[in-house]
Order: sequence, then C-alpha cells, then structure tokens
Amino acid sequence: MPTVIDKIAWIHIANGHILTARSKGKNTCYLPGGKRDPGETDSETLVREIQEELTVQIKPETIKLFGAFEAQAHDKSEGVTVKMSCYTGEFAGGLSPASEIEDLVWLSYADKDRVSVVCQLIFDKLYEMELLI
Repeated sequence: MPTVIDKIAWIHIANGHILTARSKGKNTCYLPGGKRDPGETDSETLVREIQEELTVQIKPETIKLFGAFEAQAHDKSEGVTVKMSCYTGEFAGGLSPASEIEDLVWLSYADKDRVSVVCQLIFDKLYEMELLI
C-alpha cells in the first residue's frame, strides 16, 4: 500500500530566487519546513519548523496557502510519495541555518535539478507564474 509523507513548506522568494535549505551531509536542497507534530495545524507547523531551521519567526497573520504538490519522495522506496502543502508568509529576524540545516541556498529556475522531485513541480509553477528567474 502506498505511503504518503505529509509535509509543510515555506516559499520565500527574493529577486527571482527561492530560499532553500541543505541538510548536513546532503547534496539536495529542499524548501524549508517539515512534518507536523500531533495536533498541530499547518500554520503552527510552519511557524515551529521555520523557527527551528532558519531562526526566524513567521508572522502567523501573513501566512497564505500557495498550493499542495505531490510526487515520489526523494531517497525513499518506489511508491512512497510526499505531499507538500506550501505556504508564503512574512517573517521577523535574520535568516540563519540551525538544527539539521547546514546551508541556506538561493536558487533560480535554472537550478531546479538541485532539488527533490516535488520541489521541481513547485519550481515549475513558480516559473510559470514568473516568480522565479
């Protein structure tokens, strides 16, 4: 039976580039975010995960759903998919890698081969909307 990994992700774009994170010991970049804790809403998960990974505080009143995307999960067996619910939102503080994050990487559409399959779908949508260069 197929398994779905449910994740929440933050989309933050500046100057036509999207903010991604690279975990320690990994080459692939991901959108910042993660899995919800039991009982958490999407917004609560987003605020907690971004605080843990990037040391900034997402302003809850600015959170907006961008969309949900689903694809084969990176580095998982065939049939395991990831469903990524993506949100935008303003933040306070200075971006800095924390927790398991080694680097923050700003990517353009030309860099889409550096991200997971589900993130590639998101890159395609952002490029189609002329938000990524």
